[in-house]
Amino acid sequence: MLSLLLDPLTLGFMQRALLAATLVGLVTAVTGVYVVLRGLGFLGDAVSHAAFPGVVAAFLLGAQVTLGALVAALGTAALIGWVSQRGGIRSDTAIGVIFAGMFALGVLLLGTVRGYTGDLMSFLFGNVLAVAPSDLAIIAALGVLVLLVMFAVRKELVFASFDPLGARAAGLPVRALDYLLLALLAVTITVSIQVVGIILVMAMLLTPAATARQLADRLSSLVALAVAISVGSALVGLYLSYYTNWASGATIVLLQTALFLLALTFGPRRSLRA
Repeated sequence: MLSLLLDPLTLGFMQRALLAATLVGLVTAVTGVYVVLRGLGFLGDAVSHAAFPGVVAAFLLGAQVTLGALVAALGTAALIGWVSQRGGIRSDTAIGVIFAGMFALGVLLLGTVRGYTGDLMSFLFGNVLAVAPSDLAIIAALGVLVLLVMFAVRKELVFASFDPLGARAAGLPVRALDYLLLALLAVTITVSIQVVGIILVMAMLLTPAATARQLADRLSSLVALAVAISVGSALVGLYLSYYTNWASGATIVLLQTALFLLALTFGPRRSLRA
């Protein structure tokens, strides 16, 4: 039994994959709590898909693909925030319009690529086993940045999330906090793309936090449970994918979905059984 745990650790690519999965699980869980509390799931999905044209553009230019994804995600998050606040239209409408336009741009750029596009497809579906040392360094740097900023403004974010009118009356820059959360969401999505891909990244953001919310009422307990669920399922899913040859990103997400359904059915407060 012990050999099942230790044997993969002798391989360099598995060591990097486990580190990347742990970092991504931690960052997505913390960010995901605020996404769930604010009901920003659709926005997160839009930003994740909007990163695709940045990936393709960076590939075409021979630049760092992660940097292209980050620029596209940040730009889209800022544009959605600006349009929804200045355009006089509902936020979900602004999100839908920009999301569709950005993803269409990615498809158009992809059609201009000649030859092998396997590397680009890995960003759609994720391939944590292919994480290189340089990718791991970027994931670690951006992940630590997100966690540090989250910790620094945690009280303000909580206040603005639960009572935006009260936070504004107390003198907090609520609009600036909204833009900051959008930026952190964009960075988190960029960090996660290499592990689970653009298509599945929202599951890692939403599912652990939604599962934890079925089991905890206090914010501190909610964050701790979300982190445990996210990191634990990422590591277990990675081991399962290694021994079964299943797709790693899909395995991780399916584990998280199974835990959510169990919490929904048997959880103490908000479950179907209760």
